[in-house]
Amino acid sequence: MIANNGHRLAFHVTPGSTPTIVLDAGGGEDSSYWDALVPQLSQATGSQIITYDRAGLGASEEVKGPWDPQAAAFDLQAGLRELGVTRNVVLAGHSQAGEVAHYFVLANPGVVSGAVLIDANVPQFFTDTQIQRLVTLTAPQIEELKKAPSTKANRQLIATADNFGPTHQAFHKVSWPDSVPVIYVVSDKTPFDGSPQDAQAWRDAAAAFTKAGPDRTLVIAKGSSHDVPQDKPALVLEKIEQMTATVK
Repeated sequence: MIANNGHRLAFHVTPGSTPTIVLDAGGGEDSSYWDALVPQLSQATGSQIITYDRAGLGASEEVKGPWDPQAAAFDLQAGLRELGVTRNVVLAGHSQAGEVAHYFVLANPGVVSGAVLIDANVPQFFTDTQIQRLVTLTAPQIEELKKAPSTKANRQLIATADNFGPTHQAFHKVSWPDSVPVIYVVSDKTPFDGSPQDAQAWRDAAAAFTKAGPDRTLVIAKGSSHDVPQDKPALVLEKIEQMTATVK
């Protein structure tokens, strides 16, 4: 348990060599999301592997207020520094963790040597038009969550909806640094399988992100839902292993 800014966060470490692989789960998910992949990654790479619970998830304490990806990146920074991990990191993030990854690499130059973003949120997707569509699309789901029994996961999903517009308008202006190579794995079905327009916008954003800088590779997880690490674990393992090999 690592303290930062008045709350404590749970970090889990599998011993190994450098580079260190840091796995960050998507919205509403905690470190247990990676339980099946961690031993496989450890065996395949020999790397130290770190998973953690973002604030309000798993064993980590909650933080009041709307979702703040910059604060989440600060939490990750505090945890890694406490663990002595200050360079040669391969950062792998799924879905909402793409926002954390962007703010983390920008605030910590030289720490991340390579990244694997797995159907992750990227700035190119969050245009004003798309933000408004998402607010409208998710409003019924958020209302149902507010009526449902209160759980940590539900509260965090509700927090993501709070202040969604300004948070993602700011994220839209963020740029991934050219110095950090990245493999972007986009799902075949995207998070918007039932909405062709939004699904196409997601695919277009993935393509735009990978074209926006050097050392960026786009990989399509054919047949996969948004839940790529669960649907296509061998592909995720392969791409993290590939990135780890290039930064050793």
